[in-house]
Amino acid sequence: MPIIQGKILEGSTIHTNGWRAYDGLILNGYDHYRMFHHENEFARGKSHVNGMEAFWSYAKRRLAKFNGCSSQTFIFH
Repeated sequence: MPIIQGKILEGSTIHTNGWRAYDGLILNGYDHYRMFHHENEFARGKSHVNGMEAFWSYAKRRLAKFNGCSSQTFIFH
């Protein structure tokens, strides 16, 4: 939880998969919605995590061309 608390504002809405490590998010002041991929659930209403997974897949391929980047210049890629 400390990593998440250091990166995301309290009260933020977080969409995740069903990994048990995320169980405490609600107790720490976050709105938490999860998808249970192991139960063949990938979307519920407007909640889904596949869009975020697609973004990171693209970002990793893009940044490999530049051998990575600093956090200050990430937004420009």
